[in-house]
Amino acid sequence: MAKNPITSPLADGDRDAVGAVLQATLVDLVDLSLIGKQAHWNVIGKNFRSVHLQLDELVTMARNAADQVAERAAALGVTPNGTAKTIAASSGVPEIATGWLKEEQVVTAITSSLASLISRMRSRIDETDKPDLVTQDLLIGITQELEQAHWMWQAQAA
Repeated sequence: MAKNPITSPLADGDRDAVGAVLQATLVDLVDLSLIGKQAHWNVIGKNFRSVHLQLDELVTMARNAADQVAERAAALGVTPNGTAKTIAASSGVPEIATGWLKEEQVVTAITSSLASLISRMRSRIDETDKPDLVTQDLLIGITQELEQAHWMWQAQAA
């Protein structure tokens, strides 16, 4: 393996700890985007159009956040891994059923996925408090977006 061409502003131990947090976050965000697209292609029902469009918004947000996380990892000298094999092996986002899904099923599944991810993100915010406030700030911003999306998905079911 070649010497790391990207130097980190963090001490090695901090870089490794923050890198693990960023990698776990990347995996979850990529999986959330894939789950959103799966639901997008398979949602049916009387509110199809609004749920279909809301899923596109979720996917865009997750993909943009994943890119920010991966680029932060790279800036710290940590190579991000967003391969399908890695996502499948290590995502913590709950799976969504396959096949046609009524909009109520989609709303419930997405709300659950977001709640699960938000819980993990809040733990990751705590984990980055000492080693890297810049990464913590990034995670706080992403969590804010996830929490807003969670509220909007919950409102769909109210």
